[in-house]
Amino acid sequence: MKRAGSSVPQGSVRNPGESTTMRWRKVKSFTLRWGKRALIAGSVLFVVGAVAVWLVVRHYEAGLPSVTELEHYQPPQVTRVLARDGTVLAELFTQRRTVVPIGSLPPHVKLAVLAAEDAGFYEHEGLNYWGIARAFLKNLRAGTTRQGGSTITQQVVKNLLLGTNERTFSRKIREALLARKLEQELSKDQILELYIDNIYFGRGRYGIEEAARDDFGKSARDIDIAEAALIAGRIANPHEYHPRVNVQKALQRRSYVLDQMHAKAFLGDAQWEAAQAEGVHLAPAVEPASGIAPEAVEAAKAVLYRAEPEQARLGGFTITTTIDPKLQEAARKALRTGLEAYDKRHKLQGALEPPPASAARKGKGAPPRDALVPFDGTPAFEQHKVLVGVVTGADDAAGTFDVRVGTVTGTVRLGDYPRYNPANLAPSAFAPVGAHVRVSLLAAASDGKAPLRLESGPEGAFVAIDVRSREILALVGSYEGQAGALDRATQSRRQPGSTFKPIVYSYALHARRFTPATLVDPTPDAFEGGYRPTNFEGYQGHELLRLREALAQSVNVVAVRVLHDVGPANVVPWAQALGIESPMKPDLSLALGSYEVRPVELAGAYATFAAGGTWAEPRLVTRIVGPDGKDVPLPDAPPPRRVLGDDEAYVVTSMLESVVDHGTGARAKSLGRPVAGKTGTSNGPKDTWFAGYTTDLAAVVWVGYDDGRPLGGAEQGAVTALPAWVDFMKVATDGRPRVEFPRPPGVVTVSIDKRTGELPYPDDPEVMDEVFLPGTEPSETATQPPDDAGTAPDVQ
Repeated sequence: MKRAGSSVPQGSVRNPGESTTMRWRKVKSFTLRWGKRALIAGSVLFVVGAVAVWLVVRHYEAGLPSVTELEHYQPPQVTRVLARDGTVLAELFTQRRTVVPIGSLPPHVKLAVLAAEDAGFYEHEGLNYWGIARAFLKNLRAGTTRQGGSTITQQVVKNLLLGTNERTFSRKIREALLARKLEQELSKDQILELYIDNIYFGRGRYGIEEAARDDFGKSARDIDIAEAALIAGRIANPHEYHPRVNVQKALQRRSYVLDQMHAKAFLGDAQWEAAQAEGVHLAPAVEPASGIAPEAVEAAKAVLYRAEPEQARLGGFTITTTIDPKLQEAARKALRTGLEAYDKRHKLQGALEPPPASAARKGKGAPPRDALVPFDGTPAFEQHKVLVGVVTGADDAAGTFDVRVGTVTGTVRLGDYPRYNPANLAPSAFAPVGAHVRVSLLAAASDGKAPLRLESGPEGAFVAIDVRSREILALVGSYEGQAGALDRATQSRRQPGSTFKPIVYSYALHARRFTPATLVDPTPDAFEGGYRPTNFEGYQGHELLRLREALAQSVNVVAVRVLHDVGPANVVPWAQALGIESPMKPDLSLALGSYEVRPVELAGAYATFAAGGTWAEPRLVTRIVGPDGKDVPLPDAPPPRRVLGDDEAYVVTSMLESVVDHGTGARAKSLGRPVAGKTGTSNGPKDTWFAGYTTDLAAVVWVGYDDGRPLGGAEQGAVTALPAWVDFMKVATDGRPRVEFPRPPGVVTVSIDKRTGELPYPDDPEVMDEVFLPGTEPSETATQPPDDAGTAPDVQ
């Protein structure tokens, strides 16, 4: 019978303990079942994640640069070209950097950099995870990328391996991967050295060495704690924190770095206080004296590239030259003064003159020889020719005027040529439309336009050589003195004119065919092959001349007769032995300098006379030190060679002294000391020269147009070239004692009759002393002239 209200069947009894156990078992079973599932799922996810990470790493590792190349990394550095006294003539670089080994720097320099950029550098393994997290949070709050959290290792990777500043997730992963690898390949010191030598410090300076030189005028090895902190402080912002831009912000950054150094126990209390109190004492901003000797700089570069063809482009070399800055400046100034004097004589300064009206030229025939006839055709830059163009317009605001040169229109920047515009006229006033002007192309024409160089006046060259050492003390190849421009002192060949005569006469003396007293006929005549030389530089006499006087007065016919006697085939190798390397042919025109030479060759030959007859190659570079601090072997110079005996060289010098004493070089007497030299003028005249020497210095000046345009009938060596030589020598000899040319043993002095060059007759009124080589003295006595013959001219 069923009890009312009961849902429990009859005969069943509820067991509370059994019900709890069952429920626990169910929970346990559920937990185990789903726990296993979660574990399996987690494991799967872990594996998938690991695989995904591995795939990502492999993806970003693909194409990564090798970190091992940084172990022997050679960044571009500064190559410095120095004068003989250490003056910096030029700094050559693609990046202005000088590498310094980390071990050569004092500890406070390294610690300042660490305090500024990565104090935990020596503790982490390339990545600062806390720093990355902080940067992530700051960037997240800012909504943009403001802080990178990069370690020094990461910065080295970014700057030297990745070469990009892009802020992307991809770049950061690659950077982190490379940073870990770099830490495994290189030591901490190696990484820090890469950083310190390559980081940018502002004002075009890379590396701490260049920063220290720019800020304080000294090496990073020598800067103190405060100076190191000032430099390290601007790594974060090389411009804004630079002391030459904003000294207050620079000081704030310095203070921050010093505080960091103090907090990290890099500095003691006393060091920190002293550094904080120190003022900022910047060195004057000094740029290299690159405008002084660009020709020497280019020549020095050529020597470097011959010595180190593979490494030269990377820089880091120090080249010491023989250039004397004082004499170099004097040479440039003297040449410029001489060229400007020519410009004034020929009215090349000031506004260009418009051409005469065509009606005025009608019926006049061909234009005069020196007229500026406009070029017709298409000019080619590769030919480097001087051409005549027509002014078509001017732009005063831009400081330029336009010139039509054949089919091309070019532009002249008037400000580049103050030589021709001393009054600083505006382009429209200086270059009226229609004026004819000499120009050359500075670059190939593009779309019918090209930059032009103004070529109104002649150019010049100057070489000065130390007689004893043969070191080139001054080298000038142009008026402007521009880097990379044509160096006419070492690259151009021009006819030397009468400056070649001493080479001919020196062989005649050496061969014992002539003496200074030998009489030679100066009368023009026809020589073999129909060659008819004339006497150019003012001599009109017909009396027989002693060789000394023929040289002093630069009598051409005498030089040709002497060469004819001794043989051109003998003089060519003689000139080569004296240092003339340019091509020459054995013909009679050689006597008058018809074959072109380089000014430096002629200077070397005259230095041989001055040095007593021994030739040595003129040299410009005395030392090259490589980036590793070791000397670079220089190319072997040819050994010195004896060409003349010292007695022969002395006689040549004595004859050249007469040129200055009372000949064509008399202007040089104003120096008030013994000087030997020779003027030279080629046909046209197209080339003017003076080559000469004192006991210490040999120097050569050349003036002429690059395209061989005649200089003008009144121009000659004594007028156009000699004044610059004298101006230079006044500076070069200032304060030096007056010294006679040393007379070697063996030279014989004999009294001779001026008229005949023979021994004087009794009571001879025209007697002078002459020098002879042993065995060449006159033995015959002069015949007394009849009473009606008059007296000989009073020459020395």
